[in-house]
Amino acid sequence: MSARRVAWLLAAGLAVIAFAIWLSSRRHLERDMAAGALVLPGLHQDVNAVTTVTLRKGDGTHATLLKDGSVWRVQERGWTADVGKVRKLLLDLGALNIVEEKTRLPANYPQLGVEDVSSPKATGTRVDIAAPGRTWAIIIGKPSGGKSGYVRVATAPQSLLAAPLLFVDSDPKGWLDHPLLDVPVARIRQVEEHPVSGVSFTVSRDKKEQADFAVSPLPKGRELTSAAAAEPIATALGSLSLDDVRKGPGTTDPPAARATYHTFDGLEIELTGRKDGTHSLIAIAARSTAKETAAEAEQLAARLTGWEFEIPDYKYNAIFTPLEELMRKPPMPAPSKKPAGAQKKAGATTQPAGDDIISK
Repeated sequence: MSARRVAWLLAAGLAVIAFAIWLSSRRHLERDMAAGALVLPGLHQDVNAVTTVTLRKGDGTHATLLKDGSVWRVQERGWTADVGKVRKLLLDLGALNIVEEKTRLPANYPQLGVEDVSSPKATGTRVDIAAPGRTWAIIIGKPSGGKSGYVRVATAPQSLLAAPLLFVDSDPKGWLDHPLLDVPVARIRQVEEHPVSGVSFTVSRDKKEQADFAVSPLPKGRELTSAAAAEPIATALGSLSLDDVRKGPGTTDPPAARATYHTFDGLEIELTGRKDGTHSLIAIAARSTAKETAAEAEQLAARLTGWEFEIPDYKYNAIFTPLEELMRKPPMPAPSKKPAGAQKKAGATTQPAGDDIISK
């Protein structure tokens, strides 16, 4: 072998060794850079530009959040979304950073909950985010401790352990803006109750300073359980929130209970209620009899008219409390006693007369 050939082979060997060393150093650098890198680059800069967020699970539950101007809505309900909750989700996703790389093998994805949600058995939640000219998609899997969890960018094979820990909800109910009304008891002057069955009655007071509400009419001989018996009715519109919402039906069948709240400043809120299986449903109408509350009534009517709201059972039961539940139970009738004369006569029939004894 010539000296030139030996020199060429030696140079080639040195070049291969040098390339291998460079490649190894680059791979090491990439691994160092991966830890702490953002899982969804660019999202943290475009949070305010996001217009759509879709959450989907393998069992078919899904929620679509749409931005309409400055307002977020839950598409499946048509109702406003909790903007604070939506913003927190986007900020957490934008700040999501890599702790370490995990499996790239699809067969191992289910252990981390990051398999494709097209499978009904998938346990993770896919989140798709869209902004003008840009999209992101990620599968949120199982938690790992209290600060991090497993995720996978939906278009990539590499699964990751990432922080912060995210909890996402694919049920549309979980994204609704829940507050409905907040009318404090201090404003309430009168409540008219018209149950589906039973006696209609009124809960009222003449002045704000009165702590207790009178109830009328009361059946003869009956009395309230206490002076504050009607307080649950009067306070029921304070911090009233919904569990779910739907478009209101055109007619109410079966007939609904009705309660109309009157405030000292002229606001009137009428609630009609019905039960649908285990669901407690109400519709709300607002109006005003005074100039000072006209704008408030108009805003409430614009927001609430045409909808039917599912509310917690305890609130429904307070709003539509039957009169019977406000009163003491009637006293039990005393046991009947036989007249003394009747007892004596009965005794005489069981004992022989004196003449009969003598004759015997």
